[in-house]
Amino acid sequence: MEEIGEQAAARLIAAARKAIAEVLAGIDLEDVEVPAVFGEEVRRGVFVTLYTYPEMELRGCIGYPRPVDTLEVLTVRAAIAAALYDPRFPQLKVEELDSTVLELSVLTPLELIRVDARSMIAEHVEVGRHGLVIEWKGFSGLLLPQVAVEQGWDAEEFLINVCLKAGLPPSTFLDPMSKIYRFEAELYIEERPNGPVKRLKLERPKSGCSV
Repeated sequence: MEEIGEQAAARLIAAARKAIAEVLAGIDLEDVEVPAVFGEEVRRGVFVTLYTYPEMELRGCIGYPRPVDTLEVLTVRAAIAAALYDPRFPQLKVEELDSTVLELSVLTPLELIRVDARSMIAEHVEVGRHGLVIEWKGFSGLLLPQVAVEQGWDAEEFLINVCLKAGLPPSTFLDPMSKIYRFEAELYIEERPNGPVKRLKLERPKSGCSV
């Protein structure tokens, strides 16, 4: 799948930042402008992550794993939700925005992992490349590719933790009734608040963490 590139990513992140600022200023969600970034309709799943600056501590992360609308619309929605509605954090305050860095994760389509034996599923997960989604009896959870790298997990630990993220027992990924999807992501981040946007490349483990 063709990458969106740094220029388009920068425009998306600028739109996300502007949308957050407008909502924090009291503009109604329905009145937030969604600019056209691409010359054609582009539909990709997307997550927007907020970090404090310069500490780079997580401040919010919300997204859409499936492309239920255009990439521009989902980016703006995800940014506002990450700033205001991530249940793990209090709502972002106006004065915090200038010390907040935005990261954009643009996803490839979810790919259902099919295996003959569930015990082999970790062999189809590559840390540093794949993110994971689990679905089981109405429960679901997602972890972006960068999470496994940041935490130093191997593929099995990544599978265990996506189960935990969904509120499920850690071995649920071995249940044939569960669905495990993998995906890849393009990562873009501001170098500083409202600063230049750069493409992030995840370092894949040299041994032990990828199969």
